[in-house]
Amino acid sequence: MPSVSIVVPAYNAERTILETIRSIQAQTFSDFELIVINDGSTDQTLQRLDTVEDTRLKVFSYENGGLPVARNRGIQRSTGEFISFIDADDLWTPDKLELQLKALQEHPDAGVAYSWTAFIDEQSTVFHYNDPIWYEGNVYHDLLLKCFIANGSNILVRQECVKAVGEFDPSLRSTEDWEYYLRLASQYPFVLVPKHQILYRRSASSMTSKVTVMEKYNLLVAERAFQSAPQEFQYLKNQSLSNIYIFITKICLEHECNKDGVKQARSKLAKAIQLYPKALLDQKNQYLLLKLVLLSLLSYKTVRYMADMFRKGVSVIRAN
Repeated sequence: MPSVSIVVPAYNAERTILETIRSIQAQTFSDFELIVINDGSTDQTLQRLDTVEDTRLKVFSYENGGLPVARNRGIQRSTGEFISFIDADDLWTPDKLELQLKALQEHPDAGVAYSWTAFIDEQSTVFHYNDPIWYEGNVYHDLLLKCFIANGSNILVRQECVKAVGEFDPSLRSTEDWEYYLRLASQYPFVLVPKHQILYRRSASSMTSKVTVMEKYNLLVAERAFQSAPQEFQYLKNQSLSNIYIFITKICLEHECNKDGVKQARSKLAKAIQLYPKALLDQKNQYLLLKLVLLSLLSYKTVRYMADMFRKGVSVIRAN
């Protein structure tokens, strides 16, 4: 029986699936089974997988059921003591499994290990590193405020914890990972590997570009979470909703940065501030507000140039 089961949901992933598989094969920890759930692909995904020569690879094909269902089918097929998930367009650094497994072995009370995330573009080039966060132990409070784990390609979780909390919610078309992490955090401590080990791909066709869907399901998950959260955490609700609208503001600017997108972003940021005025004390949100003001007055190209020059200036100052 392998120590780790890796579940890869794949739907029309012909462009990226082999790169994802290679990043898994490059892991310094090798005692794993690699379960790919072909979720009704109509492109060359299966043909690409047929070229992989690795006895650890197991491919199972189903009619399309969506991402949560595909992950659940992978869970049902898994035999490892630990389970990890990676989407078919994301990558891991080679030491991801090794260090997360070590963290769980050193903290036998913990049920979940996670790492920091970096973002890659369609050419697999890193363009942004998430700021370090240091939440460990009982992280339920922190997860209620935002999904700091950032994506569904991150965690390593004990099989016994998965059996205890159940599977991913198949009714969610987005944000199912946050909802799942909340259930885990309500019962088990988390442990951190303080390295950027998850390479999360952002593209025009990625889920994060579907603004309306993201907003709807983030709000739905938050509402559900606070319905079941203890009374002592209810005071966090407005701040949590504010964080969602700030996130949606950023998505609007990244994927719909035109006149309508800027207008939509202004509306979302206004909701965020209305819900939690202290959000404006955060320097990043001040920068976001300034960017929106400038975009209302200047072209996106000009603002982008100014932002790039500002970041370069900050880098030079830090280097000196």
